Amino acid sequence: MTGPHAAVAATRHAVRASLADLTPGATVLVAVSGGADSMALAAATAFVAEHEGLGHAAVIVDHQLQQGSLMVAREVAQRVSNLGFEPVVVKSVMVGGGPGPEASARDARYRAIDEVADALDVEAVLLGHTLDDQAESVLLGLVRGSGSRSISGMSPVRGRYRRPLLSVARAITRQACEAEAMGVWEDPHNRDDAFARVRVRLRVMPVIESELGPGMAQALARTAELVRDDDRALEGWAADLALKARVDDEVCDALDVEAMLGAPSAVRRRVIRAVALQAGVPGGDLRASQVADVDALLSRWKGQGPVHLPGGVRAWRSCGRLLIARSS
Repeated sequence: MTGPHAAVAATRHAVRASLADLTPGATVLVAVSGGADSMALAAATAFVAEHEGLGHAAVIVDHQLQQGSLMVAREVAQRVSNLGFEPVVVKSVMVGGGPGPEASARDARYRAIDEVADALDVEAVLLGHTLDDQAESVLLGLVRGSGSRSISGMSPVRGRYRRPLLSVARAITRQACEAEAMGVWEDPHNRDDAFARVRVRLRVMPVIESELGPGMAQALARTAELVRDDDRALEGWAADLALKARVDDEVCDALDVEAMLGAPSAVRRRVIRAVALQAGVPGGDLRASQVADVDALLSRWKGQGPVHLPGGVRAWRSCGRLLIARSS
């Protein structure tokens, strides 16, 4: 008796490992776009869920950015229903303005997924990002100079969100769909080089593979995993430092300068970032250079004035304290 195709087995194994901590009766929600990655994830999840006694629902988000998008979403919903998912929810969203089309669409998509996940009270939400997506994220993070948080790529688990296929290559998901004769939808945006990620996928990665040899996606994904481990350790150190350095102040967040200077800059800057966000700085607007300017109030203090941060927040030094607060 022959087993499943190797690609099908690989996706099932990845999903089974990702859901191993769930107890029978729990429900998982799979976000499905209709592409090969999410369809392979859906098929593998349906198989594992049925064998492990897990409920499995699906959500298809219609971004309404292309003509006929609702029809595509309904076709994808039917394919997913045929795999045994119940319920299958099609959620239409409005993509507004913001930092860019990719980010705006992503924000709208996650809001919709969260709404469905809350309504169904699911234990986990599964996303179809693959090893290749991880490699692209690392390259984009390197180019942006965003530090270890960006280079560490996407986490396999973040809250209730899980990415079972981060160790599975995109080519494997396509093979799995072909082996199971599943129709997939090719999103035209995935070929539109107006998007930075598409340019990395279609232009940059092929050149890297050609010039440096095969296996670059695996190497970049492995780098993300190693950096993520280091980042977790530094975040833990920073949490301890924040408790040690925090000073009671009724007006604003205050940190003891001497306690802060006793830690490496990598740890100090994590504390500064966390306190600045708590004070009201929008997370997506806080640049590494601004955090460095605040750190200079500690490490290169020459009586300089306050550092102005996004969101009307400022940081300044006074009486042996680093103070961060929204300007009155």
